[in-house]
Amino acid sequence: MLFQNVAIAGLSHVDAPVSVTSEQINAELKPTLDRLGIRTDVLKDIAGINARRLWGEERLASDAATEAARLALTDAGIDASKIGLLVNTSVSRDYLEPSTASIVAGNLKVSDTCQNFDIANACLAFINGMDLAARMIERGEIEYALVVDGETADLAYRKTLERMKRDTTTDEDFRNELATLTLGSGAAAMVLSHTRLAPDAPRYKGGVSRSATEWNTLCRGNLDRMVTDTRQLLIQGMHLAYKTFQAAVSSLGWVVGELDQFVVHQVSRVHTQSMIEKLGIDPAKVMTIFGEFGNIGPASVPIVLSKLKSKGQLKKGDRIALLGIGSGLNCTMSEVVW
Repeated sequence: MLFQNVAIAGLSHVDAPVSVTSEQINAELKPTLDRLGIRTDVLKDIAGINARRLWGEERLASDAATEAARLALTDAGIDASKIGLLVNTSVSRDYLEPSTASIVAGNLKVSDTCQNFDIANACLAFINGMDLAARMIERGEIEYALVVDGETADLAYRKTLERMKRDTTTDEDFRNELATLTLGSGAAAMVLSHTRLAPDAPRYKGGVSRSATEWNTLCRGNLDRMVTDTRQLLIQGMHLAYKTFQAAVSSLGWVVGELDQFVVHQVSRVHTQSMIEKLGIDPAKVMTIFGEFGNIGPASVPIVLSKLKSKGQLKKGDRIALLGIGSGLNCTMSEVVW
């Protein structure tokens, strides 16, 4: 997946407005924590999640994605009618059918020639969407593509806390669902185009992918519940990440010290530190947001990239590594040249 003619013409993110601290969650779960004899603050002290963002209202994934999409279109300076492909990559979704992409497309009033559909691949889906769009642009099938993601964790929190507060909740039940309480809400969108339409825009160079799908049982979730084997997910995820990084070194010519920024999928402190140590990355080159925003699923990589942009921390020519991984297990590592 290497591209010569793909530009990032527009990029945006939307932060969910309500911050819910780990102290608030621990206070709500205190009776269960006391009954089970759990003294360690796993969310804050181990996972490093001080807070997470929620919408605080019954907001649809399509609404969040639409808001981010409009901002990305404005950033690109184009009208929605120019979009030839709209891909939604959210784990969250409005309905089983129709696709969330079709709702976003309807909200934006895209052209009737715009293909639109959802891609689902856990926390890796946004980068998958970028790759699919880039292939179509590279082949000349379309000129502009819009990749969107809107994550809404409010329902998962409400239902998970209800289950954890039951008198029948066991220690195993609690630990299996604890990772749900690291999730966050937010949205992101990216406009990709042919380079001739945005000659000064950052370039999407593509990347490499590897999988270890024999570990597909380690994290399984619905909209209201997620059960995770956090220890094995960390161990096997790091094995896969290292294997994928070595493929990127071979295919993309990566040298760790020559890359300017590493945009890592934001899961927790443990996962991020493990990734940094395993790959030999300079921690100063990794912006982390999980501490105050939580794990925003597939939106986390584009949100971090957008935040780096908005903070003025990217300069022309910077080489940026996107390190994406999702339960399943699947991993893609890609490069952007700013």
